[in-house]
This record gives sequence, structure tokens and C-alpha cells, in this order.
Amino acid sequence: MKWNDEAGKRTFREEWGLIWRGIKIVNEMLPHFWLYQVLCTFTQTLFPYFALYLSAQMVNELAGDCDYKRLLRLAGIAVLGGLVLSIVGRLLQSRRDLCEAFMYQRQDVYMADAQNDFQYEHLEDPDVVLRRAKIQAGINATGAGLPQVKWQCCFLLNDFMGVVFSASLMASMLIMTAKGEHTGVFAFINSPTSSVLIMVLILISAVCSVRIAAVRGEKQQKALGGLAKENTRLSVFNRLWGTDMIVFRLDDLVLKELRKHLRPKWLEEIQKVTIKYHFLSILLNAALNLCIFLFVAAKAFIGAFGIGSFVLYQGTTQRFVTSVSNAAADIGRLTDNNRYLALLFEYLDLPNDMYQGTLVVEKRDDIDYEIEFRDVSFRYPRTDEWVLRHVSMKFKIGDRLAIVGENGSGKTTFIKLLCRLYDPTEGKILLNGIDITRYRYDEYMALFSVVFQDYKILGFPLGENVAVSQNYDETYVRDCLIRAGFGDKLASLDNDPSAKEKNSLRRALWRNYDAEAIELSGGEWQKVALARALYKDAPFVVLDEPTAALDPIAEAAVYEDFNKLTENKTSVFISHRLSSCRFCDSIAVFDHGQLIQQGAHDMLVADADGKYSQLWHAQAQYYEGA
Repeated sequence: MKWNDEAGKRTFREEWGLIWRGIKIVNEMLPHFWLYQVLCTFTQTLFPYFALYLSAQMVNELAGDCDYKRLLRLAGIAVLGGLVLSIVGRLLQSRRDLCEAFMYQRQDVYMADAQNDFQYEHLEDPDVVLRRAKIQAGINATGAGLPQVKWQCCFLLNDFMGVVFSASLMASMLIMTAKGEHTGVFAFINSPTSSVLIMVLILISAVCSVRIAAVRGEKQQKALGGLAKENTRLSVFNRLWGTDMIVFRLDDLVLKELRKHLRPKWLEEIQKVTIKYHFLSILLNAALNLCIFLFVAAKAFIGAFGIGSFVLYQGTTQRFVTSVSNAAADIGRLTDNNRYLALLFEYLDLPNDMYQGTLVVEKRDDIDYEIEFRDVSFRYPRTDEWVLRHVSMKFKIGDRLAIVGENGSGKTTFIKLLCRLYDPTEGKILLNGIDITRYRYDEYMALFSVVFQDYKILGFPLGENVAVSQNYDETYVRDCLIRAGFGDKLASLDNDPSAKEKNSLRRALWRNYDAEAIELSGGEWQKVALARALYKDAPFVVLDEPTAALDPIAEAAVYEDFNKLTENKTSVFISHRLSSCRFCDSIAVFDHGQLIQQGAHDMLVADADGKYSQLWHAQAQYYEGA
């Protein structure tokens, strides 16, 4: 997959399209946020101009005829109006803050929801995984992407309203002229040309602010180039703490490596860039504010307006300059942030090329289903190496099929194709004689209960983990746990006198989240995962190393009850312990991606030259020697 890591040249429409999509996504994550933000910004921006305007009017009144009734009226309006604006602004701000609470967590939920629709191969693609790390690195380092859209749009809205309010007041100042004849520089100040020159200076300042923001963003992006890989590396170190750290004294090695990253080079580069361009912005605004101050002071000196209006226009013009400069910088940062948005949207828009069929899987009372691999070959995307080659086999409902072979022989890939996580590169997989790609994907997936080696147990209550739902049949959950060999543990949990929650199905797993949570052994976790597969009650049960974490006694118990666990179901499982294969109707032996043997245990053992017999005796010698 080709990724576009450069910002490239985008048209105005493309730049705005990225920003607008970001705004819409923020609105999906934070409903009503933008409404409250607009109202909150309006009231908060209006307040200082309202106070400044009335203060100027009162100063003019004091410096002029001093009508005390009008003065009191202005003071009353200033106090009451300010109080109302403060109360309304505070209420709107609280509503806005409530809307935007947990922005980062909501973004995580949004990303997780989007990834649920990803084609499975994307989740295993190293390029995609690295891209996800780059997106997260940008978020963690500078809030790049959607958080930056929210912040910069809020800043831009605030600055835009500042421009509108200050411009409406400043316009009258620009057109005001003093009466009488003036010469020299004061004649120029009193002419329309000076007002035009001031506006040109403000425009130049705005353009420079945009350019400064863009250059700063480019340099920051360059400095952050290696952050994704560094963050991934650090996260790996952080997961190393445990018994190995103590036994092998790995802590010294890991801590030395971690200390190297306490002051990373990229952070120093970003600090230098930020300080340099922030200093340039300050100098630029200071120079412009000096020109504005001299201009307003000269106008007041020649009598264009009074002392109260001087305070008003001086404050207004400074706010106008600041708002224009900040707005320009906001736009620059928004467009610079588009490089991150482009990466994010490119990630979210990863294509799902798997054909989505339309046929409904026939609901059969006799659950008579047949799966056939017809000359199936497969190689993973972006590789030329064949993982499976010309695999042909059939199995019907009720069959117990074991998949065996050495590491790298194609066993797990066979299961992924069976569950349609990938489609064959060549050949077909048929369900009751029909290509599985023609069935609706969700209908086909509903046929399988799968327990992979890397199964996930969540920090939710035990019952919800088994049922994968908050609403479940408690009796059936208990039955599945008992059939999975978890009965004794379940009884002990129900009778635990120290537990506040007496119903063990409602107790959470993982004490990382709950001090009262249930802690289980590796084998017990595996039994919970097996119970989950039984609860789904699908026609096909697929188990990848179902007893890997069980002790020999527990393993024997599982296999003794295996017929009951998968009664009237097709069971397919991968195993490295060939003793488990004796319980199966058929054993498929894989070697270097090819199906080289298939048959019952006794038949395959009897073939002394066969791969299965070699594997069997290689394992048996350790037990026989004991």
C-alpha cells in the first residue's frame, strides 16, 4: 500500500475540504459542541468591547458637559449589561465544557468503531500499524489531527468575532478627520491615505503571520519524523516489567535505554523552532502596534476625537491587530494541520476490497453444512511467498478435524481462510457447494465460534465476557462455563465469603480496573474463552491450541468431554500436542503450506515414512523415556 506522507500541493478547495470533514467528525464525537462554542464565543468576545465602549463614553462625558443623569445611565448599563453577559457566558461555557469532556477518549472510541469495519488484512499490515502509530504520535505530541481542528477552529472563531467587533468600532475612527487646516505629517494623518496605509500594514502583518505559522509547522513536522517508531519502542519497554526483570536483572538494561529518550532530539528541535518563530511573531506585532499607537495618538492630538474616544480606539485598534494576526496564524496552523488530517483520513478510508455477497446462509434444522477447500492457494498481500499451495479437502457437520504440522506449515492461515479473514489467492472455498464469497459476510461469520491463541478477555464482568453482551442468559452462561471445565472455580467464586458481590458472573475480571475483580490463572482464562465460543452456539467451533495453558489433568478432562462440548457441531482445532489428535475423526497434516496427509490417527501412525508418524514418535520418546 502506498502512503502519501508529504503535504504536497493542495488547492484551496482541497484544504478546506479536509478542515470541513474534520469539523464534521468533531461534531459527531461532540454533539452540540459547535453551537455552544459559537454562542459562548459571541458573549465572551462582546463583553470587553461592551465595557470598553461604555467606559469611553463615560470618559467623554466627564471631559465634556458632564451630564450626571446620562453618566449614571451609562454606568448602570455597563454594570447590569456586564453582569448579564458574564452570567450568560458562564452558563454557555459550562455547557460547552460538558460537550467537549473526554475529547481524547471519544476520539479513541471513534477510531475503534471505524477500525471495526476494516478489512482484516489491514490490521496485520505493518505499514498500516506504523501509520496508526504515526497518527497517535502526532496526537500525543501536539494534539495534531482532530484535536487541533477543534482548538484552532475555536481560536479562529474567537479571533474572527474579535475582528468583527473591533472593525465595527475602528471604522468610525479611520474616517474621522479633524477640522481646520493641518500641515506636514499631521495633514497626512488627517487624510484618507493614512488610513489606507494602516490597513495595508495590517494586511502585511497577517500574511507574515500565516507564513510564520506554515514554516513553523513544516519544521515541527520534520522534527517529529521519527517519533512514531520511538513511541512504539518505548511502549515495548514499558510492557517488559515483570518476573523476568527481576530474575535476569533486565531493569538495568531497560532503564539505561529509557534514559536515552528522556530528552529526545526531536523535542529540542521543536523547542528551538517554537521559540524562534514565536519571537518573530512578537516582534512583528510590536512594530505594528507601535505604528497604530502613533497613528491614533496623532489623530487625537489634532482633535479628530476626544480623550475617551482615544482610549476606545487605541484599545480597539490593538485588539483588531491582535485578532487579525491571530486569525491569520490560526488559518496557517489549520492548513498545516491538514497534513495530519490527510494521514488520518487516508487511514480511515482504507478500502475494503473483500467482496460482500448477498446470499443468506440457509438456516437448516439438521444443521447439515459441508465445507470444501477446492485447490486453494494463498499468499499474503505484498509478498511473493506461497503460504498454502493447492489445498483440497472436505469436512461435514459433526466432523472433528485436527490440523497439525510444524511451525510455519500454514495451519493458522488455513483457519483464517476458513473464517474468511482472507480470501484465497487461487481456488475456492465452498459452503454446501456455493463459493463463500457469495454469502453475506455477517451471515457466514455467524457460523463460527473461534478461540484463537491471542484471545482477549476484557475487564468486564465474567458473564459479559462469556456472552459478549450486557444482556445474557445467566443459566446458559453458567452451563457453558461448567462445560468448559470452569465449574469448580465458578462454585468457589460464588461461595467466596470475602466478596461483596456474591454473584460471580457480575464480578469484573482484571484487578487493573477493579480491586474486587477476579484474578484467574492462564488455564482458567482459556476456559473462559472456550465458554465464550460455546455460548455463541455456532455450527463450527474452531480452536487454536485450546489446551496450551492447561495442565495435563485439565487437558485430559477437556478431551474426554470434547465430544460433549462439540456435540452436533463441526470442530476444527490446531494442536502441537499430537496426543489430542486421537479424539478426532480426521487429522490433516500440513508441511510447507501443503496438505500432505489426511486420515485417522491409527492410520497415520502406521505410515512409518509419513510426516505424522515422525512427529508422533518425536513427541512420544520424551514420555517413553520418562
